[in-house]
Amino acid sequence: MDYKIDLNRIQQFDSLEFIAKQVVEGFITGLHKSPFHGFSVEFAEHRLYNTGESTKHIDWKLYGRTDKLFVKRYEEETNLRCRIVIDNSSSMYFPATGNPSIDKPNKITFSVYAAAALINLLKKQRDAVGLSLFSDTVELHTGARSTTVHQKYLYSELEKLLKPIGEDIHRRTFASKALHEIAEQVHKRSLILIFSDMFENGKDAEELFGALQHLRHNKHEVVLFHVVDQNKEIEFNFDNKPYKFIDMESGKELKLHPNEVREQYTKAVQAFKKELKLRCGQYRIDFVEADINKGFRQVLLPYLLKRDKLF
Repeated sequence: MDYKIDLNRIQQFDSLEFIAKQVVEGFITGLHKSPFHGFSVEFAEHRLYNTGESTKHIDWKLYGRTDKLFVKRYEEETNLRCRIVIDNSSSMYFPATGNPSIDKPNKITFSVYAAAALINLLKKQRDAVGLSLFSDTVELHTGARSTTVHQKYLYSELEKLLKPIGEDIHRRTFASKALHEIAEQVHKRSLILIFSDMFENGKDAEELFGALQHLRHNKHEVVLFHVVDQNKEIEFNFDNKPYKFIDMESGKELKLHPNEVREQYTKAVQAFKKELKLRCGQYRIDFVEADINKGFRQVLLPYLLKRDKLF
């Protein structure tokens, strides 16, 4: 069961933060009506006062209402450090037709809205979050904080990704290099959430798998959201007519009839996905298939379940 978003209401606001809030509220409402009824989505902003500690941060107004001593939580008391990693290479802008939106997203748009919703959840749970963007290099790597100012900064950086990619820009994917670099830069144990189609320009897939293993070697918990257009990229469902296919990362063009290559193409794609899932299982990385046409529940629920296991 999924949830519905009032798109007419959303379009009145040009704010990723507002849309993220609507997505999360819809998700939580749906969660309460699903078999996961009772799953903890209540987010405390206080903790009980411990005898002997400073009274400086006691919430006296709350004491007046409850007759109990609670202390306000601050960033240093954060429960979890989370890093959201988004692949910003050109292949993530597929499909490139039309004007991508929350109801008809391409892969990067889907990843941005999903990440924004996760940031909203992390904020509710008083967790620290950082953001990393990569293509052939690491384009952005922020600190992990739980402050409101920091979260608004992350939303502003994500909003920049919603703009259409220039036709003359071909950003290749070197996920292995970027993920190795990110692994070296994240010094404190974190939950790392990766959004990527995992298309790699390196010739050796072992380099890509090695980068994923590097993250686990550094004791991070990792969830890989494999972002794809299931209909077009995996099942290769195109009409029975000639097409001109353009590599979004190199610009190379290829004219062919889909029926002539469908079987060979789907076998190759399924073989790679099978190997990717196998390696993730070996490295104890959570592999989540994220079809851009199936909404955000497929991202938010695995995150909550993962977080629940960590505490």
